[in-house]
Amino acid sequence: MLSLSINTVTILYLLASICFIQALKGLSHPSTSIRGNIFGIAGMFIATLSTFGLIGNMANILPDQNIFFGMFLLILGIAIGGTIGAIMAKKVQMTKMPELVAFMHSMVGLSAVFIAITAVLEPYALNITDKGSSIPFGNRLELFLGASIGAITFSGSVIAFGKLSGKYKFRLFQGAPVTFPAQHLINLGIGLGILALGIFFSFTENWPAFITLLVLSFLIGVLIIIPIGGADMPVVVSMLNSYSGWAAAGIGFSLGNSMLIVAGSLVGSSGAILSYIMCKAMNRAFLSVILGGFGGETSIVQSSDEKKSVKSGSAEDAAFMLGNAESVIIVPGYGLAVARAQHALKELSDKLIENGTEVRYAIHPVAGRMPGHMNVLLAEAEVSYDQVFEMEDINSEFNQTDVVLVLGANDVVNPAAKTPGSAIYGMPILEVFKAQTVIVNKRSMASGYAGLDNELFYMEKTMMVFGDAKKIIESVGKAV
Repeated sequence: MLSLSINTVTILYLLASICFIQALKGLSHPSTSIRGNIFGIAGMFIATLSTFGLIGNMANILPDQNIFFGMFLLILGIAIGGTIGAIMAKKVQMTKMPELVAFMHSMVGLSAVFIAITAVLEPYALNITDKGSSIPFGNRLELFLGASIGAITFSGSVIAFGKLSGKYKFRLFQGAPVTFPAQHLINLGIGLGILALGIFFSFTENWPAFITLLVLSFLIGVLIIIPIGGADMPVVVSMLNSYSGWAAAGIGFSLGNSMLIVAGSLVGSSGAILSYIMCKAMNRAFLSVILGGFGGETSIVQSSDEKKSVKSGSAEDAAFMLGNAESVIIVPGYGLAVARAQHALKELSDKLIENGTEVRYAIHPVAGRMPGHMNVLLAEAEVSYDQVFEMEDINSEFNQTDVVLVLGANDVVNPAAKTPGSAIYGMPILEVFKAQTVIVNKRSMASGYAGLDNELFYMEKTMMVFGDAKKIIESVGKAV
């Protein structure tokens, strides 16, 4: 049986931590994302190896047959979980990636809950206390925090999964916000109740108090996500990512496991930073996001009896405009992912570049249904990273651009963000309306997640090309 000394395990944990840090650094940019993933895999492999070594060391504490049985269960769990994860990752479509991320967050939260329950029931088995001794106050406090955050992460991620999927009829899983009277006051009351029960448990080690605070944590996880609309789901995903990290870190403190503390802290802090970036990109208050108190307000949308008309064209018309342009900026959105048109778009871009056209891609931080969705989509099609620009780097270039091609994006290019009173007022957008000509490809005139009409579609400079993005792009490519 593998048995490692504490010093060896400590060194391995240090190496794994370095790998995780390098993974985050690599994942911060598409050009280094593969390297980041490799570091992450290496770090997790080292951490898992260390776990086997720790179990081997427990042979001095528990009977050998229990150790062997525990090792068998660990290997079985890794085999089952690894197989399920590999199959899911292999089969998942790019449009379903946000749901997969939400699912993974929920599993991390639920794992933290199960570990906390085990630690409260059998602290001796996890080497928290000596046999027959009470759990120290500090450990009880850490278990309360880790378990409650884990429960919130699990139930909140389940709701986020349903909202992102958009295929379930259950009301709580629908994209529209779910609100009711005194909602925030109820959330505040439940939150204070969880805090009071947690403090009570920390002082008394009362089991019913611990179970009750877990139930309330599962409940508030649902309540803080249901008032959030589909337009804000990218922020929710990054927020839950942060929660899952803090849950793991809390449990790590309870178990005295430095690897869990480091890994959880990295995930928690990086998720919080990403949430802040997403909030800034959507003109949201960071504190409101953390507390789940945004997205529930209903905005008054001014309606008009005036019938608006749009200028529509064909793929051949779009090809003519693109073929005669000196500079083109492409704005990808969720519609591009739904149509799986990224490879066709890459072929079109290559043809335009061969004709001497400057082609660039503009990425909004919250385009798609999770942070970085469009970056991953373009990377899958092997679009050069030098052609991909973030919003703050390319917004000043639109007024000098001949043609902007918008593919399935909606709220992130809506000039209504400049109009006081609009539901998205103040949200930074890609200012495509400043370009000389705008071509918008959509299946229909349906509104985006925010439920607003897009003023861009009715501008004189805009031509709408309706239809499936992949078919339209392929037709444009043939005609160029």
